[in-house]
Amino acid sequence: MLAIASGCATVAPVPAPLAITADPAFDVAGRISARRGSEAVAANFAWSHTPGEDRFDVSTPLGQVVARLSGDASGVRVERPGEAPVAYPDWGALTQSVFGVAIPVRGLSSWIQGAPASGAAFDIEPDASGRPLVLREQGWEIVYAYSEPTASAQVRPFRLVMRFPDSEPIEVRIVVDRWSAAAP
Repeated sequence: MLAIASGCATVAPVPAPLAITADPAFDVAGRISARRGSEAVAANFAWSHTPGEDRFDVSTPLGQVVARLSGDASGVRVERPGEAPVAYPDWGALTQSVFGVAIPVRGLSSWIQGAPASGAAFDIEPDASGRPLVLREQGWEIVYAYSEPTASAQVRPFRLVMRFPDSEPIEVRIVVDRWSAAAP
């Protein structure tokens, strides 16, 4: 009898993932924390992204800018108040130096929007509305949370938890407080 009843049960269809398009230029502000082993750091950030340039202002919870990071095709520069600027050849070299692992900042510009980076192999697990819930790409696993309950291709996640399973795993958490598309 159970076999007959289970044969009549309907299975809820799994929605197709929404086609998420990443804005080529944006301004975003929020909070970021990173942990690797017993080391952790947390800060506020403001990020301006265009296809050829990125600028991050990192600040304390009270709004004091403690570092300005800027990068383009010529390299990445870190400026701190009262210190000489430090240059890196690219974002990977900077994040390798700071976190011990190269964080793909070019991929992050898509990931923060709930989209995979273009040109890389990826896997997406959608939520019940078809939005990306888990994205796996370039060795990273990104888990998303949304504040809006409706499904829309332009709904951006408000929280990301990024994990890289290294010998000493790294976890980066980002909470988006403000988002706006910008002219490229």
